[in-house]
Amino acid sequence: MSPEFVAVPPGRSVWLNCSNSCPQPQNSSLRTRLRQGKTLRGPGWVYYQLLDVRAWSSHAHCLVTCAGKTRWATTRITAYKPPHSVILEPPVLTGKKYTLRCHVTHVFPVGYLVVALRLGGRVIYSESLERYTHQDLANVTLTYEFPAGPRDFWQPVICHTRLNLEGLVVRNSSAPITLMLAWSPAPTALASVSIAALVGILLAVGSVYLYKCLPMKSQA
Repeated sequence: MSPEFVAVPPGRSVWLNCSNSCPQPQNSSLRTRLRQGKTLRGPGWVYYQLLDVRAWSSHAHCLVTCAGKTRWATTRITAYKPPHSVILEPPVLTGKKYTLRCHVTHVFPVGYLVVALRLGGRVIYSESLERYTHQDLANVTLTYEFPAGPRDFWQPVICHTRLNLEGLVVRNSSAPITLMLAWSPAPTALASVSIAALVGILLAVGSVYLYKCLPMKSQA
């Protein structure tokens, strides 16, 4: 069988070549669950067309009978769709943690997708979506929170995707975003309260001073 492995986008057709060295083959056929189309024959070979391939993984078996014995060969067919886009949102600081959110659009099969977040030269989070079993194009959003340290600032953050298709690996990634140093809302609120309290103290001291000065001027 040629090719022995083929990967195509969902809905495409595939041509498979089944060749043999038998001088007078008694029979040649193809067994598969996929829908078959045209068949072309020649001396020692047969071309089979498979239509509308959508199953993420399937097989086609070519059987040839020669001198009363039947032999076969197999081709594995994989349907896949790499992500249309991989988008990483700008990191958002909430309290003391940064929230990272990565969007992966129109990917198939999702069950063989791995999404990883890389900060600088290291992976800070990775998740496999093998629990997803639906056989449809899908959108995936990965959200991760982590406390950033001093060494993390000004480092690029990238969202990577990887489709592991049993022999074929398809990789994609987002545009890098630099992790910027940001002020947390909590310290800002605390600073505002402190400034307000300081203004209140100054006003109170001014009132006491004015209260003491007025009786002295009246006596004079």
